[in-house]
Amino acid sequence: MNINALPASGGYLNYQLEGPEHRPLIVFSNSLGTDARIWSSVVELLSNQYRFLRYDMRGHGLSSREGGAGLETHVNDLIQLLENLNESQVYLCGLSVGGMVSQCVAGKRPDLVKGLILCATAPHIGTPDMWNERIESVRGHGLESICDAVLERWFSAEYQAQNPARHAIWKNMLSQTPVEGYINTCKAIRDADNTDICRRLSVPTLCIAGDKDGATPPELVKSMADLIPGAKYEVIPCAGHLPCIEQPGALATLIDRFIASQGKHECRFERGMSVRRSVLGSVHVDRAEANKTTFDEPFQTFITESAWGSVWSRPGLSKRDRSLITIAMMAVLGHEDELAMHIRATINTGATMLEVREVLLQVAIYGGAPASNNAMRIAKKVYAELAEAAPTNRDEAK
Repeated sequence: MNINALPASGGYLNYQLEGPEHRPLIVFSNSLGTDARIWSSVVELLSNQYRFLRYDMRGHGLSSREGGAGLETHVNDLIQLLENLNESQVYLCGLSVGGMVSQCVAGKRPDLVKGLILCATAPHIGTPDMWNERIESVRGHGLESICDAVLERWFSAEYQAQNPARHAIWKNMLSQTPVEGYINTCKAIRDADNTDICRRLSVPTLCIAGDKDGATPPELVKSMADLIPGAKYEVIPCAGHLPCIEQPGALATLIDRFIASQGKHECRFERGMSVRRSVLGSVHVDRAEANKTTFDEPFQTFITESAWGSVWSRPGLSKRDRSLITIAMMAVLGHEDELAMHIRATINTGATMLEVREVLLQVAIYGGAPASNNAMRIAKKVYAELAEAAPTNRDEAK
């Protein structure tokens, strides 16, 4: 994540804004004890269709540690961030306390918000005694004293057992959260009750729960959805309190369907053309468009809408994954021109030469050695051309 800073009520927020300006903007707000990195997998899966604004909440990550003992400070931080970046009509996606912040921003400044995605959150979370006990434990013994108990609520037992290394990484993130920032945010959650705000919300809202969430269980999230006029409610199977980490594909799909259901973003052809350019490069697409005739125009429109606007733009696989799959299929089928085109496109999709080589070795086993040998020949030629034109390629990729 890039380091960018903007002033926020006596401090600074670290943020990253990415993606073409014409796309709908999703703003992610993190939970207690986490930072903007928890959204990375979701962003990758949705990168074909949207823009993204991620930031470290005050007291977390690289943002200022001071302040934030009241929820209103976090609310004003996000409003000020949007205003400083001249962004409005965004989709707010908040997790846990980030969801509470998003509720308040939508209630206070509905002009800034087009839709709400509220993940593993509620108008009021926990009890004062629970939060006071946690605050005293952290103040007296540090964050290490609560890490194991917190992670039990964050993740399902299956995730913890099957992903010990990743589980350890997320524990490091929690334990390295600034103590002052953590305690202040605990106070903000303890003292907040957004029940009346939720009853008055007027923007389209999707409420999402993890079925194994030990912090904000499904019934709590459902009660919030029942408060919000017209809100939709979904449960993600096999997910704890952080579905963005444990089930990013399921969460990305729900986000994409919700935004698409609003019917206010680009049509399938426009989305397809945008994705096509992001993969193949504008020079290639402009050349193809210039060569288009009335004879093949219906076919070109069909490909743009179906391949690029429907399949390549789906959230289930990253652009890099689709690139490698396509290269394998073109190699097996012997479509030499398309194979060369998609190998060139790896400068945009992020698939590496090493990964392409491994894919072509897989082709040798499952598609036949002759197909792999021919594909290797084409790949060597394309990579030689790319190396020779490296400065031009870098300029185009920008």
